[in-house]
Amino acid sequence: MYGKSDPKWPAIVQQWKATQQALAAKLRIVPLRPLPRFVAGADAAFSENRRSVLAAAVVYDRLERRIVEIARACRPIEFPYVPTFLSFREGPAVLEAVGKLRHPWGAICFDGQGYAHPRRCGLATHLSILLDRPGVGIAKSRLIGTFVDPPPQAGSRCPLMDGDEQIGLVLRTKDGTRPLFVSIGHRVDLESAAELALACVGRFRIPEPTRQADLEVSRLKRALAGSVTSPMMPPGRLSQ
Repeated sequence: MYGKSDPKWPAIVQQWKATQQALAAKLRIVPLRPLPRFVAGADAAFSENRRSVLAAAVVYDRLERRIVEIARACRPIEFPYVPTFLSFREGPAVLEAVGKLRHPWGAICFDGQGYAHPRRCGLATHLSILLDRPGVGIAKSRLIGTFVDPPPQAGSRCPLMDGDEQIGLVLRTKDGTRPLFVSIGHRVDLESAAELALACVGRFRIPEPTRQADLEVSRLKRALAGSVTSPMMPPGRLSQ
């Protein structure tokens, strides 16, 4: 694994910045109409020994409100954690998991930032552009920006601002719960991103595609640690 003491480290970080800037220039902001029935979700975490990135991707059927496919990936950690460069650490494993999905999907939700990023290229934007698919960033916490709390009712929202620019929405998905931070990934607009997030909410405040991906990553982490066996989907529904 590369370390911050490596003499190549400053050049690596500069290359990362250049990559983010180049990708952000390719961002397309267009309405997502109609909202797709099948929505992918992706999330990542780290193994117990902190040597591997674990990722899961799912396909969620909005009409039947169920997961129809799960895919997983595990890759060695190549880089240390550096704020605002998470996609370079987690992205390869997430892309591998998404690439294993065989069921068609029309948009993907990431547990992370999209446009709401200092260089307008958080993980959701970075990976959506690489995939060239509609994508949305749905984060549980703020990375940058200022906002006021939206009203307590589900569906309430307020702008997430970086100076004079709106970079996302602070969206309340369930009555009286903490809001989420929604931003554009690629090939969506902000209204479509909010609509998609709300359309995928079930019993919990986190939309099901990212909530289920998070649960699957946790199962994979426990399975690899040897504590439990990861539950399996019915035959034909699980991509390893």
